[in-house]
Amino acid sequence: MVNIREIAPDMYWVGASDHRLQLFENIHPIPRGVSYNAYVVLDEKNVLLDTVDWSVCPQFLENLEAVLQGKELDAIIVHHVEPDHLASLGEVLLRYPSATVYASAKALEMIGHFGFELGKNQPIKEGDTLSTGAHEFHFVAAPMVHWPEVMVSYESQTQTLFSADAFGTFGALDGKLFNDEVDFDRDWIDDARRYYTNIVGKYGPQTLNLLKKASTLDIQRICPLHGPVWRNNFEYFIDKHQHWASYTPEVQGVLIVYASIYGHTESAAQALASKLVQAGITKVAVYDVSNTDPSYLVAEAFKYSHMVLASSTYNGTMFPKMQDFLEHLKMLNLQKRTVALVENGSWASTAGNMMRKMLEGMKEMTILESNVKILSSLHEEAPLDQLVKNIQETME
Repeated sequence: MVNIREIAPDMYWVGASDHRLQLFENIHPIPRGVSYNAYVVLDEKNVLLDTVDWSVCPQFLENLEAVLQGKELDAIIVHHVEPDHLASLGEVLLRYPSATVYASAKALEMIGHFGFELGKNQPIKEGDTLSTGAHEFHFVAAPMVHWPEVMVSYESQTQTLFSADAFGTFGALDGKLFNDEVDFDRDWIDDARRYYTNIVGKYGPQTLNLLKKASTLDIQRICPLHGPVWRNNFEYFIDKHQHWASYTPEVQGVLIVYASIYGHTESAAQALASKLVQAGITKVAVYDVSNTDPSYLVAEAFKYSHMVLASSTYNGTMFPKMQDFLEHLKMLNLQKRTVALVENGSWASTAGNMMRKMLEGMKEMTILESNVKILSSLHEEAPLDQLVKNIQETME
């Protein structure tokens, strides 16, 4: 069954959604699925912008054929060669062998790694244009957002930015293509944050550079490779990306992540959360690192200004799940946070010092000095009360 949507006159979404995939990139849970977006512009030369993951290739090919209605496909613009956007390219070229592939020189080189026979191809660079008749595509380099070959394109007649992986989000579309067809702030922003922070989060400076370039364009719609197409309220979504890319907290509040073996560290974490709320710091989130996927914790760490990391000592080191979380934060370049530490150890506690060393290896992390130390279980409230005061003093 054909599933296409018109974005603008002669411009169509021909992608597909996948509810069957459990892990995006085989690591990040996607309980709401994911969309793979591809677009067609009909003109004197008909253009396909990107393809889709192999899992939804049949639906995509059906959509593409329905839009073209027997017309020739003249050009294929490849913005990004990651397989979730490239895997179906070979099938398209088998059906439309006369199409010319337009991509950055680096992208054309990398396409060869996947064994595709491209036939006609044209390398493009920043500043190049492609006229298809009434439409003109202007190409802008976006290296490391989030692979080195990435280009984005701006179609000047419709003022549409085809943004590759930028401005994407997890979540299947389920018929709702545009941002104003959903309650984005209620139902989508958490997936958008989790997508950006875990997929692109390491490359904040490169993202800021792309945002700077985009700010010079008159944009009427943004067409990403995952998630809804944006056609209004751009300031809201761009502001979110400015925060994420500059590692600026969205919320003045406290994220508490705890690693507890028998429940005593958890008890201290919950007591601390209660004390913070009673002190007027109501934006508090509490997570058990043992049963929360790191992708969710990473997204929350990007969101909140303060973190409290509470870990039991385990085999002479910090709890392995806590170490995994901190490795993710370091890998994704999180910075500019205020962090407090709570450690638990029955006879030779090492978790606090090990967490501190990992944090000291990250940029612009302020580590509060008043660590809370637990010997098996915490029986006094004074250390938590002091920690609450210290956190209050560092709140803006």
